[in-house]
Amino acid sequence: MHTDPSHPEDAPSDGERAQQTPDPAANGASAVAPEVREGTGPEVPEDPGSAEARKGPLDVTRTASAWIGLVVGALILILLLVFVLQNNENTKLSILAWDFTLPLGVSMLFAAIAGALIMALAGGARILQLRKAYKNLRR
Repeated sequence: MHTDPSHPEDAPSDGERAQQTPDPAANGASAVAPEVREGTGPEVPEDPGSAEARKGPLDVTRTASAWIGLVVGALILILLLVFVLQNNENTKLSILAWDFTLPLGVSMLFAAIAGALIMALAGGARILQLRKAYKNLRR
């Protein structure tokens, strides 16, 4: 039913208006604004351009990231050392015209290093490609 507010006979009655207006208390919400306690919200520094405005109390810093990286790297090195020491059986390797023997753990370590270097070369080539494309777009 379409009601025209210019005609009083078409205007909804008080009972109809009460049915149309949502009651916040009916949904379990309080009709009163929630109480805001001092110190519970985020602190806003006086100068929005200051260092405190950019960093929250729990933001990750470069020092924290470096420390976490060092700890993770040390754990990986310990696991790698254990792997090499447990796999010390000599294995014959043949690469082109060269034949030599190395412990299995050491040869697998060399293979992993070679794979990481190949991956780094491919990633570096892609980074250079993207830099060149970005410079061409800026012109």
